[in-house]
Amino acid sequence: MNELHTILRSYETLKQSGKNGALATIMKVRGSTYRRPGARMLIDDAGKTIGTVSGGCLEADVAEKAKKVIAAGQAQTVVYDLTAEGDAVWGLNQGCNGVVHLLIEPIGVLGSTDHLDFIQTCVNKKATGIMATVFRVDGELKATVGSRVLLQDDGAIQETVKNPTLVAALVEDCREALATGQGKVKEYRLTEGIAEVSIEVIQPPIPLFLFGAGYDVIPVARFAKELGWEVTVVDHRPAFASKERFPTADTLIHARPEEVSSKIALDNRSVAVIMTHNFSYDLELLKALLPSPARYVGLLGPKMRAERLLNQLRKAGSFPTEQQLARLFTPVGLDIGAESPEEIAIAILSEIQAVLKNRSAGFLKNSTRPIHDSP
Repeated sequence: MNELHTILRSYETLKQSGKNGALATIMKVRGSTYRRPGARMLIDDAGKTIGTVSGGCLEADVAEKAKKVIAAGQAQTVVYDLTAEGDAVWGLNQGCNGVVHLLIEPIGVLGSTDHLDFIQTCVNKKATGIMATVFRVDGELKATVGSRVLLQDDGAIQETVKNPTLVAALVEDCREALATGQGKVKEYRLTEGIAEVSIEVIQPPIPLFLFGAGYDVIPVARFAKELGWEVTVVDHRPAFASKERFPTADTLIHARPEEVSSKIALDNRSVAVIMTHNFSYDLELLKALLPSPARYVGLLGPKMRAERLLNQLRKAGSFPTEQQLARLFTPVGLDIGAESPEEIAIAILSEIQAVLKNRSAGFLKNSTRPIHDSP
């Protein structure tokens, strides 16, 4: 997400300067590739790149092709097939063994930027959006490469495809993607021809709530912001929950644990970590957070302490359900031998990432499943 933020900021600078550029986006992959569909790279008119679509193998060639796209003012799909033996044929020294379908399109004065404005709106509104992009057209089908259907979470639709039959099919699949949160690549076979389309789910930043403002919370907030997450620090002490201590935090909330339920709204995308080091505070926070729809609740401290807290909750008349307890992670973090605050922060954020991606963590060398989920 942080990479996307950087691209959006660079796009705004490009737009304000009145210059042209290009945006390269992975539409489809097959086999082993470093990046997956949705990865983007912006190329300005001087050839400078922001973001990456590979491990550094394709960028120079993409930048060269982007110059031609900018000059022509027309989107183009490029296919990099690196499944054959001896990728030196490409002169790219690509280390992967896959196929990448890449859409390069002009942006700025000459190009359409509705899709980038749409992504920026989703980020600003903290809302999910669906973007269906045509990247291959065969036959006599009247649809252009780079045309889109954009679906907002309130049901509003924008489209540049200009083919009523194809638009109707795309809108139906976009609504399904909005409901399931799953994107896909699909071929649409119409009488006039075939359109291949990438349907992408645009997710807003992950909302992370950190309860506590001690020294060990600082690297968690900093590293999470590096990931592009939206960071909120909650503590009742203004001297601790301050902009000086947490310069990268998006929001600082001064609230006592018993005020959390009335002052903070969590949804099913929210993740929360309790780091107060205070037994009574943690008790109040668990009372508020466990019944909430938060996707993840992390609690600092050993298992014995957590059991004491849960027993106290039950004695006070609060009985967490099995579903609520399944969302509670304590001791918080992955077992990586973390000792310092920075190491602990990495362990915590890694565990959250694994939970959000439905992964069990562990060593990739021991895994039998693909590194990336199927697009």
